[in-house]
Amino acid sequence: MRNLSFFSFVLLCLLACSSEPEWQPLSLLEYGMPVTILAPDSVDIKKMDLVLQEDVSVKKGDDYYVQIFSAEATTRDPGKLKESLKEEVMNNPFFSALVEEGTEGFIYKDQIDSLHSTYGFRYVRIIGDKEYVFQTGLTGSFSEEQVRKMYDAVHYKEK
Repeated sequence: MRNLSFFSFVLLCLLACSSEPEWQPLSLLEYGMPVTILAPDSVDIKKMDLVLQEDVSVKKGDDYYVQIFSAEATTRDPGKLKESLKEEVMNNPFFSALVEEGTEGFIYKDQIDSLHSTYGFRYVRIIGDKEYVFQTGLTGSFSEEQVRKMYDAVHYKEK
């Protein structure tokens, strides 16, 4: 009986140690964006001021890469902006399928060749006179599971 308790304790410890750490809220206000997303610890954040927009990239290893573009709002309707982005993504020659769609975003699949596919997302927010487009980073290849986690992370709303 004592051995069973010991092995149960060891199993619980191994499960607790092997589980992924929870992502934490990350405010991007100091980078000029009044948004908070969920992100792993110790991410690399880079900001670029482009001519008509700003670009903030949040990256950790090969599993997490969220890019946020902000610019003057072209519309006050997030659904209209999302539809424009969806059309752009669907016109990509590698576009394969729309995996999930919400009112302000979507997840999609690109088929690179017969053996390789990758997933991506777009999510939009309009805050004041600015539009914010969240997406997977421009480089890298992501699984559906990785993209779903990042997509959920950009939906984060502070309580």
